Amino acid sequence: MSLYSKKYGADAPNYDPYEELANAIVAQAARDYMSALRKGYKGHYAQVTLERFFRSTHFRHLTNVDPEYLIARLREEAKKR
Repeated sequence: MSLYSKKYGADAPNYDPYEELANAIVAQAARDYMSALRKGYKGHYAQVTLERFFRSTHFRHLTNVDPEYLIARLREEAKKR
């Protein structure tokens, strides 16, 4: 359950459980991609698979985020850590 739905309830205006689910899917994919980047070669298959997901039509249905921008930002963030 999200903080929004905890605070305002599922009946609150502007609450869209499908949008919340889409955001959760994208956020989890980003966390998994970061983890794969940190693993280096051991995470290579996951990196390739997640990059394919980020560039897919399915991803574009979930969010308006530019996939190339997201991949670049996640790579930058992984280098910092």
